[in-house]
Amino acid sequence: MKTAFITGITGQDGAYLAKLLLDKGYEVHGGVRRISQPDRVRLEQLGIAQRIHFHDFDLTEPNGIFRVIRQVEMDEFYNLAAQSFVGTSWELPVYTAQADGLAVVQILDALRTLRPETRFYQASTSEMFGLVQEVPQRETTRLYPRSPYGVAKVYGHYITMNYRESFNMHASSGILFNHESPLRGKEFVTRKITLALAALAHGGSEPVVLGNLDARRDWGFAGDYVEGMWRMLQQDVADDYVLATGVTTTIRDFVRYAAEALDMDPVFDGEGTSETATDRKSGKKILEVSEKFFRPAEVDLLIGDPAKAREKLGWEPKVSVGALAQMMARADYDGLK
Repeated sequence: MKTAFITGITGQDGAYLAKLLLDKGYEVHGGVRRISQPDRVRLEQLGIAQRIHFHDFDLTEPNGIFRVIRQVEMDEFYNLAAQSFVGTSWELPVYTAQADGLAVVQILDALRTLRPETRFYQASTSEMFGLVQEVPQRETTRLYPRSPYGVAKVYGHYITMNYRESFNMHASSGILFNHESPLRGKEFVTRKITLALAALAHGGSEPVVLGNLDARRDWGFAGDYVEGMWRMLQQDVADDYVLATGVTTTIRDFVRYAAEALDMDPVFDGEGTSETATDRKSGKKILEVSEKFFRPAEVDLLIGDPAKAREKLGWEPKVSVGALAQMMARADYDGLK
């Protein structure tokens, strides 16, 4: 039986990855921050909370990181924890740098010292591409982050590469493009959309308020992407991989897909901050735009090239963006019944 340790195990990706590893026969340990009432609802939704070995783990506490790595005899370490909300990174830039950047080197150095044979996965992100220098983006595309979150993740990405090359560690980074699911946090735009539309479908009256509807993202299903993470650590040689669908979609179109899944017929009118959307069937306003939700430095176009992952890992995304929006909208609708 292999043993895996997952930071961020209570998050969307951590929960799906934990279930995948348990299904494969792993013993799974997870790091969680010490708070009065730990949020394990995602693990409970997947029916696996009782099968996880939990450990107090804080990304900003080096001594705690060292102690946990010394205590747990782990074959694989998946670093998924982070301050992962891009908008918040402008409000908490120093904390974001500590949690998403410096914590990575602290984990890597503890592994190098105590368990150099452990295979390490770093959760990198398409936000590192930011002001994109190439379309589509691949492993060799120049990085140009446009947020404190993206900048911190660039450090985590390069220090993982540095430890792999300097100390011959099996350390890989997954450059994941946007991946969503019904377990996505409510502060993320996709879930914000599907929750608001589900409430409207139940008779609510508050439209969803969004920022730049023209921003384009490469959206996939988180359940597909965690399999790619696992496949990276099964390779003989560590490397970095883009996981993406290769399809880009505007936020406007994601709204359309989710609305149609709830039997709405959205009609968009206006432009910029004056743009709105109305359901043709009910006449109800379902969307407004506000400058409040525009980023200080926008990332307009992200689309990944997963050719390397397809060729070397045998990985393919299975869920289309339309099916993903439908899945999330229906799940939120059913959850509000």
